[in-house]
Amino acid sequence: MITPILLCGGSGTRLWPLSRKGFPKQFAQLIGEESLFQASARRLSGDGFAAPVIVTASDFRFIATEQAQAVGIDPGTVLIEPEPRNTAPAVLAAALHVARSDPDALLLVAPSDHAIADPQAFRDAVKAGVPAARAGRIVTFGIAPDRPETGYGWLELDGPADAGPVPMRRFVEKPDRARAEEMLAAGTYLWNAGIFLFSARAILDAAAAHAPGLLPPVRAAVEGAAADLGFLRLAPDPWAEAQSISIDYAVMEKARNLTAVPYAGAWTDLGDWDAVAREMGPDAEGLSLAGPVTAIDCRASLLRSERPDVELVGIGLDNLVVVAMNDAVLVADRSRAQEVRRAVDALKDKGAKQAEAFARDHRPWGWFETLALGDRFQVKRIVVKPGAALSLQSHVHRAEHWIVVSGTAEVTIDETVRLVTENQSVYIPLGAKHRLENPGKVPMVLIEVQTGVYLGEDDIVRYEDRYARGQGAKG
Repeated sequence: MITPILLCGGSGTRLWPLSRKGFPKQFAQLIGEESLFQASARRLSGDGFAAPVIVTASDFRFIATEQAQAVGIDPGTVLIEPEPRNTAPAVLAAALHVARSDPDALLLVAPSDHAIADPQAFRDAVKAGVPAARAGRIVTFGIAPDRPETGYGWLELDGPADAGPVPMRRFVEKPDRARAEEMLAAGTYLWNAGIFLFSARAILDAAAAHAPGLLPPVRAAVEGAAADLGFLRLAPDPWAEAQSISIDYAVMEKARNLTAVPYAGAWTDLGDWDAVAREMGPDAEGLSLAGPVTAIDCRASLLRSERPDVELVGIGLDNLVVVAMNDAVLVADRSRAQEVRRAVDALKDKGAKQAEAFARDHRPWGWFETLALGDRFQVKRIVVKPGAALSLQSHVHRAEHWIVVSGTAEVTIDETVRLVTENQSVYIPLGAKHRLENPGKVPMVLIEVQTGVYLGEDDIVRYEDRYARGQGAKG
């Protein structure tokens, strides 16, 4: 059995505004009806695969488990990183956790934000790498290149890239165009997919040899991990002492027992909007369209509207990326798609909340989004999942009015508990202890109108919370 290690970190900057720090690209529906995370979880499931170990941040723990369960995947173990420390600590934490029960277990480390069009072909490639991994080698999966790509790292092999598992010489940093053309013509190079197969023992031995200072704090974080509502939260103090470094730099580029397995099927890491446009399948005019879009005399462009009520119209556009959301719009030359992160940095510098936060905010109990915001008032749509509940809380600076649109709400106000059904409303006075719960079997939707001198999300005093959160988060 192979245990998948699904890495769910990332800052969400390269595909802004659809991907942001508060909801990175692996959880978004970029292509098709599933998120990239869901597609990754399904690809690494079934015969020969154990339940995954998911490594993610605290803010995404409920999103990851819910998305996995929505496609019939047992989410397995969810390791919560106290703070981002890049991929090396994340991989080693997962390996140490699995090694407790089986030091020789095979682990398949995969980012959860890649798109692989042929899951079975990829599983066949994994199967081809199993003998080498069982023999103690570190197996990396390379993509058969079809163009002189300068946005990827490459792998140099000891033999032809189409000869099956091949010993690997070295990692090659992202090349310039001329060097990429040379490597493509040589036939002994693959793109680096950042996907690895090894035993827990092999990666821990490699880390001890090549990154000895990294193991002690990660081991202490795993040994001090605490159970939290079915998740496993790594100990924060030793975790903070671990170096923030990628597994490539920490271990892989120094190891000498590497084997590369080629994968010839379609693959992309969807690293920018240009890659998304290619994956969407442009039409005869080179247009990649999604959502309510009207294109007139346009060519070689990506046009996406992420809101059903926002009609995007393009006239005479050529080689552009246009992504429209309800709170932000991106317009960029397609050749400069990799510079989107510069826009995120600029937005951060000016204090724009759109840099990292969505208008729709996901919570363990569901989600909410702001519909209108003005002086001393805010209007929100709140959706609560069946059986879920917001915390028992109060506010110092605002009162709230709730109008149930669909479903039934169980509302607690101080000592009173009542059911509020569709088309009914209730008033929450300033300072009152209150709770909102969905006792039904369908999502409950309500409109919340806040009034007061301060409407920030940190105006909350929390008394009880089934999700074990602290102060300062809505619900």
